[in-house]
Parts: sequence; C-alpha cells; structure tokens
Amino acid sequence: MIRYKTLRERRKLRQRFKISRVSKGKYRLLVHRTNNHIYAQILDKDTKNTVVAASTLSKAIRDKIKYGGNVAAAALVGQLVAQKAKEKNISEVIFDRSGFLYHGRVKALAENAREQGLKF
Repeated sequence: MIRYKTLRERRKLRQRFKISRVSKGKYRLLVHRTNNHIYAQILDKDTKNTVVAASTLSKAIRDKIKYGGNVAAAALVGQLVAQKAKEKNISEVIFDRSGFLYHGRVKALAENAREQGLKF
C-alpha cells in the first residue's frame, strides 16, 4: 500500500488523474504556492514545456509589491499570467491547483486570470 505524506499530495494525485482524462491537447495552468511566494505557469499538454510563466519573483510584479505571500500579490500574478497568455494566443486552459485548496491566494489568482479573459 502506498502511503502519502500529506492530504495535499492525495488531492494533487486525484486532480491530475481527472485532468489527464479531460485535457487532450489543451494547455494547463499550474499553480504552486509557498509561504512567501506564488507561482503560475501554463504548460503545453503534449510537449510538457512551459509556455508562459509568472510569479511574485517576476520583475514586473516584484517592484509593485512589498510581500509576495498575500492575496494582493497573487492577484497581480493572475493578471500577469493571463496577459502573457493572450500574447501567445492562449485563451482556454485547464486549472491545476496542485492539491491546494481553492481559497485565499489560489482563488485570487484564478479570479484575476478569468477577469483578464482566460477561460477555465
């Protein structure tokens, strides 16, 4: 029997299984958060390469924020990743929250990406 360290890892595996069934040839918006930063990247499903990436460490955001581990910083990351996706002609993605709960920073990132025109 396989034992997993955290509940987040279990949720992550469940989500990835569901995503793999639905996402034939679509892009995936992957979100990862730490205590101090939040990262978002859009991956190509077929080649598994990063097409677009944004985080609180990006120069465009780092100058605007004081601290990267809050909802305001996550909202800016969501806006930036959606703007970069528009430049690459990506309008529809599948949201992969990596086992993190859809609450707080993850929710702020997703809602601001949607407001900028990204569909998921």
